Amino acid sequence: MTSIPLPLISVHDGSSARSSLTCRYKCGDACFHEVPNTSKGEYFGDIVKTAMTRRGILKGGAMTVLAVGAGGLLAACSSDPAPTPGGATTTGDATPVQGFDFTAVAPNTEDAVVVPDGYEQAVVIRWGDPVIEGAPAFDFDNQTAAAQEMQFGFNNDFAGLLPIDGSSTDYLLVTNHEYTTEPFLFKGYDAENPTQEQFAIGLAAHGLSVVQVKGENGTGKLTPAFGKYNRRITGTTEFVVTGPAAGSDFLKTSVDPTGTKVLGTFNNCSGGVTPWGTVLSGEENFNQYFANAESVTDTTVADRLARYGVEGAASDRKWERFDKRFDLAQEPNEVNRFGWIVELNPWDPTAAPIKHTALGRFKHEAATIYVTDDDTVVAYSGDDERFDYMYKFVSSRKMMSGNGQAALRNNVTLLDAGTLHVAKLTGDAPDQIDGSGKLPASGEFAGKGEWIPILRTGEDGKGTSLVDGMSAEEVAVFTRVAGDKVGATKMDRPEDFEPNPVTGKVYVALTNNTNRGTEGKAAADEANPRDKNKNGQVLEIDDDHAGTSFTWKLLIVAGDPSAADTYFGGFDKTKVSPISCPDNLAFDPSGNLWISTDGNALDSNDGLFRVVLDGDRRGDTQQFLTVPAGAETCGPIVQEQRVVVSVQHPGESDDASADAPMSHWPDGGDSQPRPSVVAVWKA
Repeated sequence: MTSIPLPLISVHDGSSARSSLTCRYKCGDACFHEVPNTSKGEYFGDIVKTAMTRRGILKGGAMTVLAVGAGGLLAACSSDPAPTPGGATTTGDATPVQGFDFTAVAPNTEDAVVVPDGYEQAVVIRWGDPVIEGAPAFDFDNQTAAAQEMQFGFNNDFAGLLPIDGSSTDYLLVTNHEYTTEPFLFKGYDAENPTQEQFAIGLAAHGLSVVQVKGENGTGKLTPAFGKYNRRITGTTEFVVTGPAAGSDFLKTSVDPTGTKVLGTFNNCSGGVTPWGTVLSGEENFNQYFANAESVTDTTVADRLARYGVEGAASDRKWERFDKRFDLAQEPNEVNRFGWIVELNPWDPTAAPIKHTALGRFKHEAATIYVTDDDTVVAYSGDDERFDYMYKFVSSRKMMSGNGQAALRNNVTLLDAGTLHVAKLTGDAPDQIDGSGKLPASGEFAGKGEWIPILRTGEDGKGTSLVDGMSAEEVAVFTRVAGDKVGATKMDRPEDFEPNPVTGKVYVALTNNTNRGTEGKAAADEANPRDKNKNGQVLEIDDDHAGTSFTWKLLIVAGDPSAADTYFGGFDKTKVSPISCPDNLAFDPSGNLWISTDGNALDSNDGLFRVVLDGDRRGDTQQFLTVPAGAETCGPIVQEQRVVVSVQHPGESDDASADAPMSHWPDGGDSQPRPSVVAVWKA
């Protein structure tokens, strides 16, 4: 293939290639703003100064659901592939990696999804495609909110495939719709004067979609179909609040004086398929939707808003002009009703989705589930902000096996009783970390950790604070403040957590943090070993899942393999693909890790990578696909027959808009770019 020059993309913070326009609408310009965590809580730098003067298996009644959500047998890649009998791939004398072999895709700037030779691809569903029977055909120039409420939403992120009982080829595809980029939704968009209909379309384009898809024997193709489970969740869908913050004064508004019902969900980033067949979704950068924080005069309230990055006067979307709930001057508690883990039962289109307050409120990237041998359920979640924290929730209830209604009724309450913890890490060689990314003398970055309990929720749904000076409701609603108080470790944007279904080890994508080690900010430490970290790293945790202790190592310190500050689990760096800004994670059944990226800082498109975790090829990292120019790779699913990815914000550039698109993916010609879900399979 011939690479084409990538149109100008503003490198707005000196690292990520994400355009500043994307940053504005996706995360509220987080990179341009002061870091919300100004706490003086302990971090590795403090520990250095002081120092110097069990494994299980994922299981459950819906094991087939979990297997599909977690991965499949798709296969080995190598920078120098040499196929061997049985479909394995070897590199020199290295141990073969089982599965289909492929030649790694080279970095590129194509306006296309680029897959390895010998693989095919097809779009599954696009923004605007019908989800509900009777939905009108998509018409970019004549959009309506009524139509969008029945159509596939914008900027799909997480994707999960749930098998439909009685069929070997049919699934429910459940996706998040993280955010809207209004200059790419509407021609002639006036950011200072949006219309009422544009506001309503934006509300409808957020949320989630549930759509039945039909597979084909012998290929990985998936085709949407109308089915009884098809459903759209939008910015006006009613949610039920459970856990210790339900009914709290912090959640009460004039529309909902009970504090137990919320309209809508926003900025849903990644998620997870539970072993009991539901879907979890994380509300992430919710702060940007709310206006007039500067009008708040109560200093305690103002400090709490600032800790969550809620600031300024008018919002970018100006939604407060059309609905007072987005105006903090009129509804100061509305913002507290977002930032939760959402659970959706896709098998009951009449069931209200749930916001689980026992898991804490922060910028959740996702929540993923691990089940111990005694059926204890553990939920892991990262707070995707520079210098914020890693959390886990250990349920006090046991998962019930089986696919029946009794099991489901029990299991959808598992996240409403238990203990929420925040992570504190220490390194094995703190005096050897200087911010350069240089390996300690041991040849690896490693250490120990502790899960500090901060909130316990009882069987009655009432909470008990485990943090001095904070009530249970305060810990649930202002969880970041609780983490500050107990000295949690400040991380480099902890995003997706994924437990390995083979080994039980837990992996965390730490995307980047260009503020690390800068003036007044936390210094580099062993888990975050580089100052001005623009490429990110992947953390490997060997956790006592239901307990409070763990050990950890860095699996990958990402970037250009030829750079001295990169590390690939000890594997030969001349044989790996460049990787930057790890975001979402997935596994195949053999236990190989798959990483999707967001904001590649190496002047090429984002992609999906496979990493070997064990043996003499530990750290072997190969690129399986790349997404179009300006796009982000999201929601990877790795199955036996196919890989599925969400292609988010294709063609978003500071030099483009709906009036002057830089991308025409996926439909070609002079069409507008459309976020889409794509399936890839071996020919």
